[in-house]
Amino acid sequence: MGRSISRRGGWLLLLLLASLVVASWYSGYLEQLNLTNLKTHQVALNGWVAAHPWLAAVAYLVVYILAAGASLPDAAILTLAGGALFGLVEGTLLVSFASSVGATLAFLASRYLFRDSLRQRYGERLRGFDAGIARDGAFYLFSLRLVPAVPFVLVNLISGLTALPVRTFYWVSQIGMLPGTVVFVYAGTQLAQVRSPSDVLSPGLIGAFVLLGILPWLMRWVTRWLAARRVYSGHRKPRHFDYNLIVIGAGSAGLVSAYIASAVKAKVALIERHRMGGDCLNTGCVPSKALIRSARALADARDSRAFGIANMPATFEFAEIMERVQTIVRKVAPHDSIERYTGLGVEVITGDARIVSPWEVAVEGRRLTARSLIIATGARPLVPLIPGLDDIDYLTSDNVWNLRVLPRRLVVLGAGPIGCELSQCFARFGSHVTLVEMAPRLLPREDADAAAEVETRFRAEGITLATAHKALRVEMAADGERLVCEFEGREVAFAFDRLLLALGRQANVGGFGLRELGVELTPRRTVAADGLMRTNFPNIHVCGDVTGPWQFTHVAAYQAWYASVNALLAPFWSFGVDYRVIPWATFTSPEVARVGVSEDEAKAQGIDFEVTKLGLDDLDRAIADSAESGFVKVLTVPGKDTILGACIVGDHAGDLLAEFVLAMKHGIGLNQLLGTIHIYPTMAEANKAVAGVWKRAHAPQAALRWAERFFVWRRS
Repeated sequence: MGRSISRRGGWLLLLLLASLVVASWYSGYLEQLNLTNLKTHQVALNGWVAAHPWLAAVAYLVVYILAAGASLPDAAILTLAGGALFGLVEGTLLVSFASSVGATLAFLASRYLFRDSLRQRYGERLRGFDAGIARDGAFYLFSLRLVPAVPFVLVNLISGLTALPVRTFYWVSQIGMLPGTVVFVYAGTQLAQVRSPSDVLSPGLIGAFVLLGILPWLMRWVTRWLAARRVYSGHRKPRHFDYNLIVIGAGSAGLVSAYIASAVKAKVALIERHRMGGDCLNTGCVPSKALIRSARALADARDSRAFGIANMPATFEFAEIMERVQTIVRKVAPHDSIERYTGLGVEVITGDARIVSPWEVAVEGRRLTARSLIIATGARPLVPLIPGLDDIDYLTSDNVWNLRVLPRRLVVLGAGPIGCELSQCFARFGSHVTLVEMAPRLLPREDADAAAEVETRFRAEGITLATAHKALRVEMAADGERLVCEFEGREVAFAFDRLLLALGRQANVGGFGLRELGVELTPRRTVAADGLMRTNFPNIHVCGDVTGPWQFTHVAAYQAWYASVNALLAPFWSFGVDYRVIPWATFTSPEVARVGVSEDEAKAQGIDFEVTKLGLDDLDRAIADSAESGFVKVLTVPGKDTILGACIVGDHAGDLLAEFVLAMKHGIGLNQLLGTIHIYPTMAEANKAVAGVWKRAHAPQAALRWAERFFVWRRS
């Protein structure tokens, strides 16, 4: 019943707006809604307003409410007209109430009439708007009113799709739009004084245009000042600071942040509670690549016939391979050591940090202060809530490096990059590996054709693939422990000696004061950051896996530059992070590397694209190396050589991708790649070759026909 009443009221509102449009159109008011007509009829209009002040005010209110309620693009001209016709005080009053009432009518129309169509059209913007309203309520709307990051028309329409009360929307709009209203009305009063060309340079008019120019900057400053007062309420800022910057966490993001700060001679403290170098050095990139190299050597020996070698014996002890991994870690460790960073001028502190205020960190009985903080606490392996899991000694990417006995049967849960890399390694060492994935294919974030290449290799190497399997529980059986999964409505069990969890990583956000301070988290339980890598506390920045959205070492280092520079230079300068070109690679055999949009993503997002693909079996160097499996695939703008994304599957794919990363970052197209000399014979020629495939597909056929005729004539 209530819904039908609301719908009936909505149609009455629509009828009212339509009536106002028709009435105003036939009355001739809408014809005056441009600056030229306003100046042309200024004297007559001023005379009519002076003769009929009440009628003029009512007529102006009706026209303005109509324009704002119907979302007509004439509000700025009407506001200038208010100043020109009624003066600063009366004009401000009329515009303030008319714009707020009109905005509320548009708000109601959106809520009761156009909800479905507007959600479909502005769905992407609406998600951010909904999140802002849910987080900050009226203050978020107030910020948009002060600084029009979104056009007012969209603010009116999108607000109607939220749960914001009508009363709240009205009073916030009334107050939030008032500063801009005053400036525009004042500008209108000055335009009204222009009688001759010399009046254009009058101090008042120049001042009006200066106000119009600086208003967005001024309102932005006011908004930030209000937000800072709100978020810092209850905290006392120290008068002096021990450091310019305190960095919490000495993984990739924290190390780069501290390095940059020390390089520019800032005083910086770096706090780490465990091991310098974080996950990348100790449990991630470095040990995994060392393990992959040993596994690759064994695979090459077993495949020696492909290289014309009848037999290449390879004997090994698994424990020695794992010791080699630790030796590699120790060789790299000095790059990230306390000694090195102390030598760079960083004060490295070992201990558990706790943020006690926006400017203070407690560690080892000390209380340190800094103008800015950086959170770089990283992430840890995600452990799912699976019944029976706590009863076994499961493995993760953190503790798998402690193994010295090769598991006979290894079940890996999760077929993302970590799961795929470690599955192939252990299979090559001799484990019977079962790879379990809930998604229908391996590497769910990659294109289907890329995942298919990896699946083909895995099956050839004896890895059991259990895709589309949902883990239900871990249980004991006669043959030992087993993982029970659901597959096509029935239960399937996989026996194991060890179970490796590779389901991704979760941010380290607990245990050091974030929740108590009020630092905001995203729905994914990562630290929320804006484009300047700031949290909701403007002096607290964040970078690396703890914020995401990409949990890669190179992205962590990239974010760290922005976090540290912005933390050190605020509020004088700031730089927005650019995520348009983010590359990554999975170091299986074959490797899978990607940058930009994928083919699957482009289809899902409705992006127009062309695909150009080159199989590596066409490349001389790949043939010589017996590494023909794989491809290079490039997505381009239809009819142009502008690169939207690239995917490479094959040996050294991560290295080959760098050329496409550079091209996308600096706007280099396929034509320029084709015109670049590549050494022969190298795998890098694949990038030039795929550009050649694209060029042949876009050859100018008409010109070629004329060329053919020309050369026929030359032979005659």
